[in-house]
Amino acid sequence: MGKITFMGAGSTVFAKNVLGDCMLTPALRDFELSLYDIDAERLEESYIMIDALNKNINEGRAKITKHLGIPNRKEALRGANFVVDAIQVGGYEPCTVTDFEIPKKYGLRQTIADTLGIGGIFRALRTIPVLEGFAEDMDAVCPNAWFLNYTNPMAMLAGYMQRYTPIKTVGLCHSVQVCARGLLNTLGIEYKEPIRERIAGINHMGWLLEIEDADGNDLYPEIRRRAIAKLEEELAKGNSTFGDLTRYEYIRRFGYYCTESSEHNAEYNNFFIKSKYPELIQKYNIPLDEYPRRCVNQIAGWKNDREKYLKGDVSHTRTHEYASYIMEAMVTDNPYKIGGNVINNGLIPNLPAEACVEVACLVNKYGVQPTKQPPLPLALAAMNMTNINAQLLTIEAAVTKKKEYIYQAAMLEPHTSAELSIDDIVALCDDLIEAHKGWLPEYK
Repeated sequence: MGKITFMGAGSTVFAKNVLGDCMLTPALRDFELSLYDIDAERLEESYIMIDALNKNINEGRAKITKHLGIPNRKEALRGANFVVDAIQVGGYEPCTVTDFEIPKKYGLRQTIADTLGIGGIFRALRTIPVLEGFAEDMDAVCPNAWFLNYTNPMAMLAGYMQRYTPIKTVGLCHSVQVCARGLLNTLGIEYKEPIRERIAGINHMGWLLEIEDADGNDLYPEIRRRAIAKLEEELAKGNSTFGDLTRYEYIRRFGYYCTESSEHNAEYNNFFIKSKYPELIQKYNIPLDEYPRRCVNQIAGWKNDREKYLKGDVSHTRTHEYASYIMEAMVTDNPYKIGGNVINNGLIPNLPAEACVEVACLVNKYGVQPTKQPPLPLALAAMNMTNINAQLLTIEAAVTKKKEYIYQAAMLEPHTSAELSIDDIVALCDDLIEAHKGWLPEYK
C-alpha cells in the first residue's frame, strides 16, 4: 500500500476527479488518501465526499485522512508516494480581484491572468513561497515522492520546483489531451483513430506540430483550409460569437494551432487586446474579465451543487486527467505517454535550457522521461520566447526577492509592455506589491 497526498483538497470537484480516478485504478485503490487544505469548511466537505466515494466505488479500501493548516502539513505529506498540487494562493477574493482591478486603473485589461500577463506574474510571486514550504516539508518526510503540479502559472511553478528544489516534479495541464481532437471535431473533419500527433512548446502555448490519421494521412492541409475559411467568415461579421478565433489566427499567420484556448491566448501576446484598437475585442470575441466571471459562477454553482456532491450516493467515472495514469504507470511499470512540463535542457534545441517546456514524456517505474524534439519553426519559438522571458524573470524575482526582476518581467511581458510605458509598468508593479502585502514576501 502507498499514499497519495492532495494539497488543496478543498477543490472538491477536482479532488473528486483525481482521487476518484485513483479509486477506480486497481493498482491504486488501496492507497491511503491524505487530504490537506487551509480552509476548514472546504476540507471537511471534501473529506465527507471522498469518504462516501470510497465506500460507494471502492468498497472502503482506502484509508482517508484529513489535515488542516500549516502545522499539520508535514503529517499530511509524511510517507507519501505522490503529491497532487491544486492550490490558489489568495483565492478569488482578495487576490484574483486585485490582479484584475488594479491593472484596470492603468488601462490594462486581461481575460484569465493565471498564466502570463501582470496577473500571472503576481500569481506566481504569491504561490512560489508556498511551494517552497511544500518542498521543504516533502524533503523532510517524503523525499522520494513525485509532485504532480496542476496549479497555474504552470511554467513558472513547475520551473521553480524543478530548478530550485530537490523534489521530483512534473507539471500537468488539461489542454494537451483535448487539443487535436477538439480542433478536428470543431472543424467537422472526419478522421480514423488512432490519430498521431506531436505537440511541443510551452504550457498553454504548446504547438500542434504534426497530426495524421490512422492511415498516415496528413490532416494539417485540410485543417488549415477550413480554419482560415472559418476565421475569415467570422471576422467579416465584426461581432462573432465563435470562441476560437485567436488560435485560428495563429493558424493563418504562423501555420500552426496551439493547445490552450483562445481566451487564454488572447492575452499571451501583443496582438489582440489593444486600447488603440478596441474593435478587436468584439471582432475576435475576446472575453475580458473572463476569469473573475468564471470564479463568481463557480462559487454560485458550488452552492447549488454542494448537496449533490455531499450526498452519500456520490459516484464517479474515470476521467482523462493524467494524475492517476501517471501513478499507475509508475507503480505497475506499464508505460504511459503524457504531455508533461519539464525543464528543457536541450529537449527543444531553440529554446533556453532553463525554460520549462511542454513535450511528450514516457512514464514508467523510472519516472517521467521527456522526449527530445526537433527545433521549433522559428516563428513558433519566437512566440514561446516572448512568454519564457517573463517566466524566467518572475522565477528569478521569487528566488532573489529583488523588485528589479519583477519590473523586468513585467517590462518584457508582451501584453503589458505593448500597452504601458516603463514608468507605468513600474508604478503598476509597486501598486500590486502593496495591495498583495501579506501574500508576498518582502521585496527589496
